[in-house]
Amino acid sequence: MELRALRYFVTVAEELHFGRAAERLNIVQPAVSHQIARLERELGTRLFDRSPRHVRLTPAGRRVLEAAQETLAAAARVRVVAGEQAALLRIGVAPGLTARLERGAELLHEGERPAEAMLVDLPVPARLAAVRDGELDLALVRGPVEATGVRVVRAWSESLLAVVSDRHPMAGLPVARLADLDRAALRLPAHEEDPALHEAVTSALHQAGGGSTGRSGGSLLTVLIEIGAGQGAWTLLTAEQLTGYAARRIRALPLDPPLSIDGHIVASLATPDVCVSSFVRAFTDPPQAAQ
Repeated sequence: MELRALRYFVTVAEELHFGRAAERLNIVQPAVSHQIARLERELGTRLFDRSPRHVRLTPAGRRVLEAAQETLAAAARVRVVAGEQAALLRIGVAPGLTARLERGAELLHEGERPAEAMLVDLPVPARLAAVRDGELDLALVRGPVEATGVRVVRAWSESLLAVVSDRHPMAGLPVARLADLDRAALRLPAHEEDPALHEAVTSALHQAGGGSTGRSGGSLLTVLIEIGAGQGAWTLLTAEQLTGYAARRIRALPLDPPLSIDGHIVASLATPDVCVSSFVRAFTDPPQAAQ
């Protein structure tokens, strides 16, 4: 019995769809079907009930799933202990984490098991899928993370800032009150740009009262250009996201009352606890900056 067959089986069990499983595995669907059929012959039992409308685990399939996940996790632990992943740590990232990444990469390099960070810039959905499929060792994600097949651990918190034009009536104030900002003029990057961050910001606005009634669309740069044009638009971002945009005729103001969003480490379910703890230590806020 090959580990590859178990991995294919677990992927199909998570997706309950052979086509989506093939996409995650980056192979053609017939190859997935062939491996599952072969595994069923080896085990002497059907693992899935298939019909044109659905794919479901059989009772035997549910039992095998738990054992398969344990086997794959054990194999991953063997690779970690053997040091196969010690030299290179593949990290899924997003723009606007420069200082945190620099600090975290340095701490990981100087840790008990020194690792060189290889940064991979991917959209959030692709980042999560890559961790789940073993193509990344961990990912950093701002905002809430809803995903199966991965481990999510809160690692830091960042304050949100109100970003306005330097010609906005609030531009000269020490703080910005959400109640004084026109919700209709709110601009957010497109949801698909960073779903977790988008949902974190909209959730923070709802918690602050009144919800969000502005417009979403385009990239972060597009939003900042519109704000800098001085038409009254505004947005909410973290300080790290604004790195490199300071000269674009915008002002960033602390909020009163303050709002913040959490950042998370996303790792494989097979990643040992000691490794997850080292990731969190590397990317959490230093003591003097903790909120």
